[in-house]
Amino acid sequence: MEALRNGQLSHTLVLCCAFWGLCLASPDYDDYSQNSTNEQVTTSEDTPCPRAIPGEKATVDNTTYLVIHEASYSQLRSVVTVRLIPCLYTLVFLVGLPSNGLALWVLATRAEKLTSTVFLMNLAAADLLLVLVLPFKIFYYFLGNHWPFGEGLCRLTTAFFYGNMYCSVLLLTCISVDRYLAVVHPFFSRSFRTPAFAACICTAIWLCAAVLTLPLMLQQQSYPLYRADITLCHDVLPRHEDDEYYFYYFVCLIVCAFLAPLVVTLFSYCSVLRALLDSGKQYSYSVKLTALVLFTLVAFYTPSNILLLVHYSSYCSKLYGDLYISYMVSLAISTFNSCADPFVYYYVSEDFRDKVRKRFFNHSKQTITSLKTSKETLPRKSSKDSLV
Repeated sequence: MEALRNGQLSHTLVLCCAFWGLCLASPDYDDYSQNSTNEQVTTSEDTPCPRAIPGEKATVDNTTYLVIHEASYSQLRSVVTVRLIPCLYTLVFLVGLPSNGLALWVLATRAEKLTSTVFLMNLAAADLLLVLVLPFKIFYYFLGNHWPFGEGLCRLTTAFFYGNMYCSVLLLTCISVDRYLAVVHPFFSRSFRTPAFAACICTAIWLCAAVLTLPLMLQQQSYPLYRADITLCHDVLPRHEDDEYYFYYFVCLIVCAFLAPLVVTLFSYCSVLRALLDSGKQYSYSVKLTALVLFTLVAFYTPSNILLLVHYSSYCSKLYGDLYISYMVSLAISTFNSCADPFVYYYVSEDFRDKVRKRFFNHSKQTITSLKTSKETLPRKSSKDSLV
């Protein structure tokens, strides 16, 4: 009996060792440094799904490539990615470049330097810089997600894109707070609501945007795709770097540069709307415009940031970046806010239209007056409807 038990124990140990050896011999994915014909990538079940399509590094002839799943590669080559997204960016560029350029020119040369004017000038500048980055992304997607401009320009374009976008969000938040102080606490805020103070706030915002996007400048953003003859820029990133680096970075970016400013903006504009409605005066036009401003901010920026947050809060290793297309479309739509700003905030003003018409058609000299369409004083039909 004792011999039988020893034999069973030995047999069990042999089976365990054999199973352990098979586990060690099975790799997580194929060795892409060799010329393997079976190119499949399998991932760990508890790997968080990153913002970009997850890729595995493979070194061939001292060159580091990224290897992605076939389903992920089909997303990069889809009609949405190589046609729809660059068309959306092209539309933003064609509309946003002249509109923001004209708005910035009028604000800088024809508007009285009020607190609201300083904020609006910086907002127009941020929107204009964002629009100027778009041609690189347009060529990139029209070329089939191929980046021919080099690693340095890839880092710079990525940092400028996110930096100017979130800079616009922070400036819109400052404008909403300025509106709140002007309408709800006009006497309390009169002492410090000055153009000089607004200029200092804008300087701090630009520095904050630079700091927030600095990590994008420090990490490699462009990688050649294995056996695809294209170089990707920020759309496919190494999986381990996504888990350890970009996970914390993008979560902090969303919280600090979108969620917190959104809460402040909602509070400010809701307080302004309530103050206008409780005043009993005829502010229907201003109320409608304030509601429109709030709607455009939420509608354009919320989807992309929510999808970005969902990317990092869910464990979806089997998706292989399935949220990539949805996120990229929502990101392209968010840039339409750069086109909406001039029309919603500036071009609804009769004063602004008069300045443009007289400048380009009448060629008559104009006196410097305050723009009635600023966030501090929304457009009104008569001088009796002054908000501050």
